[in-house]
Amino acid sequence: MSNRAGSPRVTPEMLLRAYAIGIFPMAESRHDPHLYWIDPDARGILPLDRFHVSRSLRKTVLKGPFHVTADRAFEDCVAGCAEPAPGRRQTWINDTIFDLCRKLHVMGYAHSVETWLDGELVGGLYGVALGGAFFGESMFSRETDASKVALVHLVARLKYGGFNLLDTQFVTKHLERFGAFEIPRDAYRQLLNEALKQRAGFPVELPEEALLAALDAAATSANN
Repeated sequence: MSNRAGSPRVTPEMLLRAYAIGIFPMAESRHDPHLYWIDPDARGILPLDRFHVSRSLRKTVLKGPFHVTADRAFEDCVAGCAEPAPGRRQTWINDTIFDLCRKLHVMGYAHSVETWLDGELVGGLYGVALGGAFFGESMFSRETDASKVALVHLVARLKYGGFNLLDTQFVTKHLERFGAFEIPRDAYRQLLNEALKQRAGFPVELPEEALLAALDAAATSANN
């Protein structure tokens, strides 16, 4: 289900209220000036307690070539998510969404996780935090496993920061490998309402023991 956003002009505060009732904006393309409010019948979630990480990815996270940060290059990360990629000629992030997300970041609600290789930004993701819910918006990768490593670090941060809901909006084959699945709209809203009551904080710095704990939990989940 979707509706086109008309007047009045969408503000960051309006966007937060929309997230809080379970809807989110998208554009039809990078250059489409309009926003559409999306309220899908089925919503994608990635349960933090059932997050899956393969052995090869675990090795890459711990010993691979990437350096990972959070909130260091938010605008560059969103720009990376908005750029064309193989198999993706158009994205839904238009100038309005870009500007709203930038303002939410300044307000402390929007966050990014960036993956670096030899000092260059090669992958990452961003989303919006509200209460104990994190609304994952988009991710990108310019090197093999760059976005996957960012997702592992995101989950570790969410677990460490006290979040209990990771909303993926939709479910892709990529996200299914990590344990994402769809639930009906009503069930999602129940989880969202409970998550919004929680007090959580997005940690920019992640202790190594928190990353290891998340990886160990993911390994246990994969084996059950």
